Order: sequence, then structure tokens, then C-alpha cells
Amino acid sequence: MPSPLLRLLLRRFALLLGVYVLLRAGFYWANQEVFREASGTEVAWAFWHGFRFDIAALLLLNLPFMLLSLVPRVDKGWQGFVRGVYLTLNATGMALNIIDSQYFKFIGRRTTDELFTITDDIQRQAGQLAFHYWFLVPPFIVLFGLLWYFYPMPTAANLPPTPAASSPQRQFIRPLLEIVLVAVLAVIGIRGGLQLKPLRTGHAFVQLPPVLGHLALNSTFTFLRSLGYQAVERRAYFQSEAQLRQALAPRMPAADPTAPRDNVVILLLESFSSEYTGIENGGRGYTPFFDSLATGGLFFRDHYANGRRSIEALPAVLAGMPALMESPFITSNFQTNELHGLGELLGRNGYATSVFHGAQNGTMGFNTFAGMVGVQRYFGLNEYPGGAKSPDYDGHWGIFDEPYLQYFAQQLSQQQQPFFSTVFTLTSHEPFPVPAKYKNRFTPGELPIHASIGYTDFALRQFFKTAAKQPWYNNTLFILLADHTSQTLTPEYQNTLGSYKTPLLLFHPSGKLPPANTSRITQQADVPATVLDYLGMPANGKLLPFGYSVFDTLANGRALFLTGGSYYLVHKDYVTELTANDQVRLYPYQRHNLPPTPVENAAKAQQYGQELRASVQFLTNGLLDNSLYKLSK
Repeated sequence: MPSPLLRLLLRRFALLLGVYVLLRAGFYWANQEVFREASGTEVAWAFWHGFRFDIAALLLLNLPFMLLSLVPRVDKGWQGFVRGVYLTLNATGMALNIIDSQYFKFIGRRTTDELFTITDDIQRQAGQLAFHYWFLVPPFIVLFGLLWYFYPMPTAANLPPTPAASSPQRQFIRPLLEIVLVAVLAVIGIRGGLQLKPLRTGHAFVQLPPVLGHLALNSTFTFLRSLGYQAVERRAYFQSEAQLRQALAPRMPAADPTAPRDNVVILLLESFSSEYTGIENGGRGYTPFFDSLATGGLFFRDHYANGRRSIEALPAVLAGMPALMESPFITSNFQTNELHGLGELLGRNGYATSVFHGAQNGTMGFNTFAGMVGVQRYFGLNEYPGGAKSPDYDGHWGIFDEPYLQYFAQQLSQQQQPFFSTVFTLTSHEPFPVPAKYKNRFTPGELPIHASIGYTDFALRQFFKTAAKQPWYNNTLFILLADHTSQTLTPEYQNTLGSYKTPLLLFHPSGKLPPANTSRITQQADVPATVLDYLGMPANGKLLPFGYSVFDTLANGRALFLTGGSYYLVHKDYVTELTANDQVRLYPYQRHNLPPTPVENAAKAQQYGQELRASVQFLTNGLLDNSLYKLSK
């Protein structure tokens, strides 16, 4: 029979499991639209499946507490100290899960150690975050109070009378055996069982629909598992480079000395989801200027982001690297690997290159990454006149979009032509501010972001008005796209594919662009190949093979992303999923509305499954071996 202290430990652990059931229920309630395709039975199974991850996370988090609990002391002072350790450790876990009920809406995944990459941003935004998300505090207080109130302390009722004195050996052996037993059970629990490989995040996504994996997980598990974890593991799907190349099907743009030496401007729009545009939603949207601009350019209706976070957008757009790692490349252990981007490739061909972002210098490592891909100049908040003291500062992230895009236009006029420049907007980011002078100008919509998107669209209109008066305007290619999606209201976008659906627009004032199939699939990682193809510049072995030029009329187009532990490959006929346990699932493509049930097509599953495996192997092994450009050499 277990000792009284061991029984108390089990009761304390059971209390934590009950709290995590409540946390999971709260997460489900806050994100119901994400799981709407799942039946009640499937949701219940996700809750049951979640116990495995709860046990692993709680054991890992509470190792110090468990060791202290087995110390054979029942005096009030010692037990009060043990209780304090218990409450402190688990307050952290509860806070992670409660915060994630809202943070999940923006990144589409449970929190990992990425929090360390935005620590400075969180500190700067602490005041407004606390004000905006005050409603997360009461549930934390309630759950913390439950832990404190129901925490079982040693009493005469749950501790038997002190037994008659026994031999010192016996008094020593029993506690030691219990410690060994607890240690063995803890190891098994943390591993998630006796299977060959320890429990991983991807194991949560084995049930259908896969989106329920987010519900089965808890944020304590995903955060702790990500600490010090190398996010990629070596793949061996293909044994030869020839097989890998054939499956990956790279298409590099060819050199063309007759191509124009135009300027290139990329406008990377914060959270500018397809769900908000009118041109993609039958005229119902918040982007009248973008919609009008799209009618005069090449607008790609089947475009997808390669990630769900801003920090994943720049590697895709400037270097052609899709986000196929759990951790962002910019802050990963591979950030010092060989990497080439548009800044370097165009700079070597006489282009002045720059990146503009109105947030504080260092935000998400954008300034560092810009240098990594050969961009010559970075303009952040520090370079903006007045900086954080400027009246154009939004009080949260940086400079409002309208004045910043005007500043951007003026700075471009000072750059030597030809130039290549990227600007990353920021106003349409949580907490979605709109300048006071425009308080009632933009349609509020049903989500906080809607008015902010309307303001960003207005800022774009003002930018193009100013740009049209500049001498460089008529010989400039503009590329407009979003970094990722954000808040969602429309059911057709509330699925795995819809959460990556963003617009892509290529606009040239002359209206003269090479022919392109605008109904093909495109992705952020297509931008480098597209720019090089348009300018007729050779890649010279320094272009990653994931993206295709949109002007390549022989390419069918594709999009890649990682979500819920599964890799996805989007083609015009099917969407292919490669699960964490290496299973291939095929779904019919229905324009950003991924059906919940896979279909059977052995030939396509084989073809696209191999293409997806080749993409994963090429990136993961290339990062591990620092050989990403081997295929092109």
C-alpha cells in the first residue's frame, strides 16, 4: 500500500489533471470556429487523447515538486514550502494555456519557445496587452484559487498515527523504493508510454479531422518540448540526388539579357488576408483600393502564405524558403547557414537594395535577416524622423501605415535606380489601431481588424498617389502580398487551407507584364523566382527550388506549409498531407476550403506524396548539412 505522502502526491497530481481539462474546455470555447467541422464524438475523443499530453507536460513541469513531495517531512513549514513550489510552477503552465486561447487565433498553433523571440516586443506592449486582454485574468485567478483551495495538505485525517519504531533499514528502504517507483513512472509518463520514440507534438494529429490535434495538445507541452529542441530531423525518403531532384521538380528561371531593368517594390501587408478583400469575396470586403488596383494587374486568386507568423514571411518572400520547421528560421540554430536572397542576387547586378519596417529596430530579427540575404540598407523605427517620439507613432508597434508609406515613397525617390525595396506594414496588427483623425472613416465590420484593414487599404491608395508623381514610378514592378492571415469570421476560411489564403498582386503602371496563368496555385516562396524571371537574371545556383516564377507558363504551381504536425502541398487538383507518422492523405482542392475527409487516388497520392517528401527532405537535410544550394550547383 502506498505511503500517505505518495497518496497525497497522487491526489495533488489528479487536481492538476482536472485543471487542465478546464483549460482545454476554455481553449475549445474560445476557438470553436476552428473545430466546427468536428462532431461531438470527435471532440470528446480529442479531450480523452489530451490526457496523454497533459500527463507528460505536468510531469515534466512538476519534477522539482514531486521530488520535494516525497521528502518524509509533514511539519507545517516544510509542507507550506512544497505547496508554494507547486503553485508557482503550475501558475506558469496555466498562464501559458490561458494566453494561448487568444494567441492561437493569430498563429494557428499552440505556443512554443517562439515567445523568447518576441520577448522585447511583449515587454514593450505589456500595458496595452494587459488592457486589451483583461478578460484572461479572471479565469487565471479562479483556477489559481482552485489549486490553492483544493491542494491537499497533510492532516490527521489523511495521515495515520506514527507507527511503532522499526529498524532504520526499513525506514530508509520504503521511501527509497517509492522514489524509484515515482521516477520510473515519471519517465514513462513524460515519454508518453513505452513506444520506441517519445511523445511528440505531431502525435496529437493522428485523428480526423487533424485540426483536433490542437485541442488534444496543451500549451505547457508544446512550450516545454520546444525548449532546446532542434526542430527538424533527418529524412531518408530518397537515397539518391537524382531521385530527389525528379520528385522535387525544380524549375529555375532562365537568363534573358533583353529583359527590363525595372525597379522592384514589394509591399508586404500585415495580416492582409483574402477574407478581407472584396475582389475575392463577391465585392464584400474592406479593401476598395486594392480591389481596383487588382483589376489593372495580374491578380492570383489561388495564392497561399507559407506560414502563419510574420517572422516566417521574410524568409519565404526574400529567399524562397517555406516555413517547414516548427521554429522560425530567423531564430533557429540554422540562421548562420549559407543563405542567398533577392538582396544579394539583385545587388550583384547593380541594384540598390533595402527593407523598410516601421517597428523598433530588431523586431523579430528582421534587420538581421535582411543583412543575411544581402539587403544593403535596413530602415526601422530608429531611422524614421522622430522615431518613437513622432506623432505618427501608434503607441504600440511603430509608425502608422499612412505616414510610413509616404516616408517610404520619399525614400525610394532618394535611392539610385534601379532599386529593389521591400516595405512591411504594421498597423493591421493587434491591437489594430486606427489614427484618431480617421476614427469614424472606415467600416468597423464585425472584427477588430476590419477597420484597421480599411485604413491600410487607404494608406496604399495614398502611397500610389504619391508614387505616381515620382520619376521612378513608370518603370517599377509592384508586388503586393500578405505576411499571413489573421482574425476570421467567414466559415469557408475557417479550415486548414483557408487559414493560409492570402492575395497576390503584380502591378506595373504601364500595364505591360509577361503572360501568366493567374488561375494557378502560387505561394510566397514564388516571389524570388518571379523577380529574377521578370528581370531576366540568372540564379547562378543561389535560388532555392521550392518556388516557381509566376511567368513560367509550363509550371502548374504549388504551395507548401506546415501545420498541426503535418506538411501540406497544394496543387490545383489536390491538397496533399504528409502526417507526422508518414501517412499520405489526399483532399480535393476546392479553393481555400479544405474538406475534412480525404479521398482515394493512388496515382496522385504517389506522385504528390513523393513531391512533398522531396520538399521536406531537401529542406530539413539541407539545413542540417548546410547544403541547401547543392541541388542547384
